[in-house]
Amino acid sequence: MANKISGEEMEELKEAFRKVDIDNNGFICDSELTELFKEANLPLPGYKVREIIQKLDRNKDNQINFDEFISIFHELKGDNIAKTFRKAINRKEGILAIGGTSELSSVGTQHSFSEEERYAFANWISSALEKDPDCKHVLPINPSTGALFTAVGDGIVLCKMINLSVPDTIDERTINKKKLTPFTIQENLNLALNSASAIGCHVVNIGALDLKEGKPHLVLGLLWQIIKIGLFADIELSKNEALAALLREGESLADLMKLSPEELLLRWANFHLQNAGLNPINNFSSDIKLGDFSNSIKDSRSYFHLLNQIAPDGSKEDRAAISISLAGLSEKDDLKRAESMLQQADRLGCRQFVTPADVVSGNPKLNLAFVANLFNKHPSLTKPENQDLDWGRLEGETREERTFRNWMNSLGVNPHVNHIYGDLLDALVILQLYERIKVHVDWNNKVNRPPYPKLGANMKKLENCNYAVELGKKKAKFSLVGIGGQDLNEGNTTLTLALVWQLMRRYTLNVLEDLGDGEAAGDELIIKWVNKTLTEAGKTSKISGFKDKEISSSLPVLDLIDSIQPHSINYDLVKKGSLSDDDKLDNAKYAVSMARKIGARVYALPEDLVEVNPKMVMTVFACLMGRGMKRA
Repeated sequence: MANKISGEEMEELKEAFRKVDIDNNGFICDSELTELFKEANLPLPGYKVREIIQKLDRNKDNQINFDEFISIFHELKGDNIAKTFRKAINRKEGILAIGGTSELSSVGTQHSFSEEERYAFANWISSALEKDPDCKHVLPINPSTGALFTAVGDGIVLCKMINLSVPDTIDERTINKKKLTPFTIQENLNLALNSASAIGCHVVNIGALDLKEGKPHLVLGLLWQIIKIGLFADIELSKNEALAALLREGESLADLMKLSPEELLLRWANFHLQNAGLNPINNFSSDIKLGDFSNSIKDSRSYFHLLNQIAPDGSKEDRAAISISLAGLSEKDDLKRAESMLQQADRLGCRQFVTPADVVSGNPKLNLAFVANLFNKHPSLTKPENQDLDWGRLEGETREERTFRNWMNSLGVNPHVNHIYGDLLDALVILQLYERIKVHVDWNNKVNRPPYPKLGANMKKLENCNYAVELGKKKAKFSLVGIGGQDLNEGNTTLTLALVWQLMRRYTLNVLEDLGDGEAAGDELIIKWVNKTLTEAGKTSKISGFKDKEISSSLPVLDLIDSIQPHSINYDLVKKGSLSDDDKLDNAKYAVSMARKIGARVYALPEDLVEVNPKMVMTVFACLMGRGMKRA
């Protein structure tokens, strides 16, 4: 059944399941369905809710897991119960149904988008890019119309937003900004999509044509990923040591580093709420605990107290004191109370992403973005001193680790990889990567999936890791000498990276084999093709291998790009002769962005070319070869 569901449909199913699974435990129970229908103004009696559960529950455990949710996907299209179910989801989230399909979706599929997200993202982009002269032709974006979907059509806004989230991802010199034609717009959109993929966005089911036509569900999906990456960029211990203030008794810095940005944000909010003498919250959407309705996100009271705790008190020279008024707490109407709270947030420069209605409805994405923005502007944390903490082991992510993590996330693995070692300990992500390289995974008989039992959970994860190593040795024919399942399970950095690298290498080479009618691709074949293509185009550059020191200048890469797409390289921008390190980096930035601009999905970073990192250099030339073979 899963094979009949497109990747785009799968993403929509995951989103629908998440909206119903209020407590995020991976199951839908009768109380969650009751709450869903109640909030969607479609109240159903208890027997009707139980009838829906019984209809969808295949293993008869009185709850619905995601596999069951997928298995009844086709039945959901016509079944009366299912229609009610889908209608409730749409009404709860303020969803607008639209027609139209992407290049990879089935004909006639109905797509949907959130009006609230359109409004929030339009305002955020208008604010973030208001001083950028290259965006004056589309800014400010009217959030109440479909102007946002038109604004991204030429690719400029998307490129700018990517650079805001991850600075220097795109070389500004490669963005076409004036006298745009259909061809130069296509280049901008290629550049945006391939760059978004390089920073970890899942863009498999999004094409340049989709963005040019402004298909709402795809535009909003991509924008959310880009914005979220930017909002979360500094929410990690290696970039903000003051986060150590959130340590709980018995925890180490290593424990804190394993938390996702979402988990850190929730802990940060609760840290300040508890300092205010309040009970903690559970999440940023439907946080209403039995018997404690006053302490929920939806009623704005937690937000009021959070704002009061993080407001500058004037103790720092660069920040004047701001006094937060709590008068709105006495307002009886939820919407009016939320508006009063947002007026106080505005005094902190943080009235972004949510409207009063978004707060009251508990919109999870927008409330998460709202809190992330609060953290980024007013963390109000102090790095602990005089504590027995092993700061020496606090190391940030290496460039290689970040590249591998972004590559995995761009393929849409679930769960999302925040920490390359901690999130691979049960091997589920690695097993998904095997499927991406066409190695069959026996999910039914060989893989243990969460929720894991309280007793023996690690044993179940270890079994997965052993299976992952077995697949690598027997099926993928990887070189895994000295690597065992326990190494993955314990997060051994060197050995985990060794396996992930071979997965990425095989993934890259598979593209060439598909284009070359099954001919086995390897280093020698790539090098031969590169030199042949350069010679035929009249270029003087050539490479002896992926360790060739000439690659540090990026000239062979730039010449190859120009050979694949003639006259694409502006050689006036290329530094030649005796090059300094800065000159080499300048060339490399131009080369990587140009590779992406002509349609090569390159994950390597400019520094990889300058330092001639043979692993990443290989992927650059392999991706360009794939692009060149498509042209041929």
